[in-house]
Amino acid sequence: MKEGIHPEYPAATVSCACGNSFITRSTRGDFQVDVCAACHPFYTGTQKLIDAAGRVDRFRKRYADKKAPAAAAAPAAPAPEKA
Repeated sequence: MKEGIHPEYPAATVSCACGNSFITRSTRGDFQVDVCAACHPFYTGTQKLIDAAGRVDRFRKRYADKKAPAAAAAPAAPAPEKA
């Protein structure tokens, strides 16, 4: 590698909002994150559903009453056979 063109890459402490912290390396230095692997829903298996302005409820309400499409509701008449 060329000398003098690479940035410093010191150890950095990453702190999560849940209280978890770990040490890695970064050109940025120490920093804080909102979600880490210890509290992320994908890794923990818990689901956190954030409903912004009732959008999820409106979606569920809108599509919960709908049945099968109209084409599937009425079966088509069988085609006449040719002799």
